[in-house]
Amino acid sequence: MDKSMNRRMFLRTMVASGAVAAWPFTGRAKPASKPNMIVIVPDDLGWRDIGYYGSSIKTPHLDKLAATGVRFDQHYVMPTCTPTRVSLMTGKYPSRYGVLGPDYGEVIDLGDPTMASVLADNGYETAISGKWHMGSPPYTPLKYGFHSSYGYFDGQIDPYTHEYKKETELTSRKSWHRNDEYLEEEGHATDLITQEAVRVIEKKKENPLFLYVAYSVPHYPLDEPDEWTSLYDDVNLHPSRKWFAASVSHMDAGIGKIVETLEKTGQRENTIILFISDNGGQHSWYSETEYRGKYAKKSHDVLGNNFPLRGWKGDLYEGGIRVPAFINWPGQLEPGAIDVPIHVCDWLPTLYTLANPGADLRTKTDGRNVWPLMSGKSQKNHSMYWKTRQAYAVRDGQWKLILHRNSNTVELFDLKNDFRETHDVSKNHPDKVQEMMTLLETFRKDDRSDKTE
Repeated sequence: MDKSMNRRMFLRTMVASGAVAAWPFTGRAKPASKPNMIVIVPDDLGWRDIGYYGSSIKTPHLDKLAATGVRFDQHYVMPTCTPTRVSLMTGKYPSRYGVLGPDYGEVIDLGDPTMASVLADNGYETAISGKWHMGSPPYTPLKYGFHSSYGYFDGQIDPYTHEYKKETELTSRKSWHRNDEYLEEEGHATDLITQEAVRVIEKKKENPLFLYVAYSVPHYPLDEPDEWTSLYDDVNLHPSRKWFAASVSHMDAGIGKIVETLEKTGQRENTIILFISDNGGQHSWYSETEYRGKYAKKSHDVLGNNFPLRGWKGDLYEGGIRVPAFINWPGQLEPGAIDVPIHVCDWLPTLYTLANPGADLRTKTDGRNVWPLMSGKSQKNHSMYWKTRQAYAVRDGQWKLILHRNSNTVELFDLKNDFRETHDVSKNHPDKVQEMMTLLETFRKDDRSDKTE
């Protein structure tokens, strides 16, 4: 029996025994050219808001990509939008910039490496379609490594008017733009974001592509055409949950168009698609004044669903920070699932490694290259850290500690045996609490002061 056959039999045995969660790497030769990379981020998509995790929401295109790719069953992000996006783009915990929640003005220090700038420096054409929310004008995408930009600058916008919810010292109601210049555009934001992504993919190019597609849905306010709400006419859903479900299906169809365009242009086999929600689902929303009062009579009482995880967007419980995520690369990754904790800050070093095999990323990151997890060379990852205005959290192995800042109280959870975080075991494990608090202090020392300190 040859060595390759022995190796395959060994791996099958390891997977069957549970020693390895999945063995997704095909072992095939890497493509001759650098792979295209498309990172897709929905806004406020909760754990139970996608078909492959048992939701009633129809997401056939996402389900197919997850089924033919590698699913991450313990993928972590920050509990709100700006922090997650900063961590994705910089490979750092957002508290390194003093960013603890939705933020405006200069968010990422000008000149700091980002996913876009690092890939641009390595021969990639870089583009963003959709939500930025990592800085207000003039701190806009073209300043941070993107060659082209389209979408909106600020936090959530109205899907049809494309206006931000209110005007402030740092934001205007205007938000929609092309190449960082304000633009008046007609149409639903989901369609416009998809159309731009398709346009970028279809454009003839000499260099590999990095495309960041940041959808506005299913974040409130929701306003969907009958084409999508009618999918749920026969389902017993609260009205606002119906709008939510329709918005996710609308986005899913857009992602289907992106994949179809890759196939038509002969780019699918050499394109990595990474899909990550930015935080857990939000419970509800209501405002009589935001968006010029347009939604005062359209209360969003039921939105996301994070079942069976505890908590909501904004929380450091699992429901706020553990989200649907997968990666798909035809011919290079076999279908499977990885049940090892991964953090959104891991993707900058990982994608850089895939663009430059054997090269070192010349910037300090909190994230680690997680390709060894997917290639079967490792089943371990690093400890993780979160900081918000309300709390700190650290995870190391099966243990997770939350320190509530206002009350200075601690909770400890054994996620291996209690992933729903129903039992605080801090009193039973004082030594582990002390160990985790020491770890938290180690992380804290590299943070920048924030507005609450």
